[in-house]
Amino acid sequence: MLKIRSVENSKYDLMSLGECMIRLSPPEHGRIEFSPTLEVWVGGGEYNVAYALSRLGLRTGFLSRIVDNPVGRIILNHGRSVGMDMSHMAIVKYDGVGRADRVGLNFTEVGTGVRASVTMYDRGHSAAMNLKPGMIDFKKAFSQGVRWLHTGGIFTSLSDGTAAVCKEALMSAREAGTIVSYDLNFRSKLWKSEKARQTTAELVQYMDCLIGNEEDFQKVLGFDVEGVDENLSALDTRAYKKMVEKVVKTYPNIKVVGTTLREVKSGLVNNWSAILWHDGQFYESKRYDNLEIEDRVGGGDGFSSGFAYGFLNGKTPQECVDLGAAHGALLQTTRGDTSQIDLEELMHVAKGGSARIKR
Repeated sequence: MLKIRSVENSKYDLMSLGECMIRLSPPEHGRIEFSPTLEVWVGGGEYNVAYALSRLGLRTGFLSRIVDNPVGRIILNHGRSVGMDMSHMAIVKYDGVGRADRVGLNFTEVGTGVRASVTMYDRGHSAAMNLKPGMIDFKKAFSQGVRWLHTGGIFTSLSDGTAAVCKEALMSAREAGTIVSYDLNFRSKLWKSEKARQTTAELVQYMDCLIGNEEDFQKVLGFDVEGVDENLSALDTRAYKKMVEKVVKTYPNIKVVGTTLREVKSGLVNNWSAILWHDGQFYESKRYDNLEIEDRVGGGDGFSSGFAYGFLNGKTPQECVDLGAAHGALLQTTRGDTSQIDLEELMHVAKGGSARIKR
């Protein structure tokens, strides 16, 4: 069972540790190479979770390192606009060129039909990538009372420094009695599977909740899912349950495992659902077959924030997995990485509400 700190004795419901970047995307489903215009979005795997929960009415904050320039202030203003506490971030002077520190960029094309969505990173030498232990005062942050810390494999993969900072944060959270969720979030462009497994093996002991899709568990923890083809086009829930049972047997400190299941039919149509393991039992969400997608980026973060919202508000495990799947499905109906969903519409969809027009 998750033993979550009380609301009354905590300043924050959730804090996230990670990197936030600026995303530049062609309008609609255009190609980067041919687009005269690029949309500006804010996002990052860990940041997206805290941002979404702030929109749902929880008290959140973000832990990271960023440069003090106009691009960095886009991120600061974006978080503050929904009430996220950005005061625990390490803010460093910009050298005018970005030799030492900069804001990471990613260029993302939103796929359609048989053309997949594609992300091209331009994030080297970012301020977050250059984090080292001691740069963020975790003891100060957690002393104010933090019910839940969320971080993940994207942040950990950036450098040896961020991996060390992640361990520093997880140890501080454990000492403070804070629940820790970790999204495995494997990115082949950031590190190799061997490095991911080696690094994550030192961190798992401090985690309470593991989140990830089929590839994440394979590449980061080394747990293969039986009967899944290399394109991950047909998923069998029974295979995932067998995998999860192996995970929790290997790591008995893990109390919750959340797994998103995505069957890619085309760039704009996916089957979407999730399963949750909690206290020895599996819970399956409602299936969203033939989910029409506007932008798939951030769907997994939508799931993470949805199920965290459930646990933080005393919902049952079944309600938590339904909230996670519904929030992930809703988030993919809008462009950009971060949530544009409010609590009313989340609850409407999670309870089986239709898309009938509201007048």
